[in-house]
Amino acid sequence: MNILLVEDNVALQASLCRALERRGFIVRVCGRGDQALQAWADQEPDVVLLDLSLPGMDGLEVLSQARSAGRKTPVMILTARGTVGDRVLGLNTGADDYLAKPFDLDELEARLRALRRRAPASAPAMSYCGLQVDAESGAVLRHGRPLELAGREAAMLRALLARAGQAVAKERLFDLVFPGEIEVHQEAVEVVAYRLRKRLQGTGVALVTLRGLGYLLRPAP
Repeated sequence: MNILLVEDNVALQASLCRALERRGFIVRVCGRGDQALQAWADQEPDVVLLDLSLPGMDGLEVLSQARSAGRKTPVMILTARGTVGDRVLGLNTGADDYLAKPFDLDELEARLRALRRRAPASAPAMSYCGLQVDAESGAVLRHGRPLELAGREAAMLRALLARAGQAVAKERLFDLVFPGEIEVHQEAVEVVAYRLRKRLQGTGVALVTLRGLGYLLRPAP
């Protein structure tokens, strides 16, 4: 299951990412409300975990704008605002569930899986030149067979497939490949890109570096 975690607390970002990834989830992180809508549009998640107190734009405004734009992704609000009025306001704005901090990870996992089961059928999997992302597992397939990729290579390839043929900024890839890992330098993206480029040899797809713009996928020559 693909999760978009919108949370500005860096320590909570990191701990939630580790906990959810250990339980089999694929997690992307966004720390600002004014960037969350773009992250949501760039790659539609299965569930959005949304904090309310965010810099740039309040979580309720993020939710309101997403619903106005027609986004139907299930949303679970995570917040320290635990009053009945806050819960009612969040649910009326378009949230599907509400969990007050602090929370139990087992309960969070159970609620996430319940939201996924209740959600409409997934959109068609992303595909490009014979490569395809399985919508349920997140695995990258080539002509129906799984590619052998390390976790960060797969995360980068999924991000690039979501915008195949378009440049994806290095900074954006860093956020998706190294979510919440503040001790990692952005240059680490180049190492993952180098390894992914080698993995893609013979697949018919090439990973191209565009100076000043980022990376993109295109058919191999």
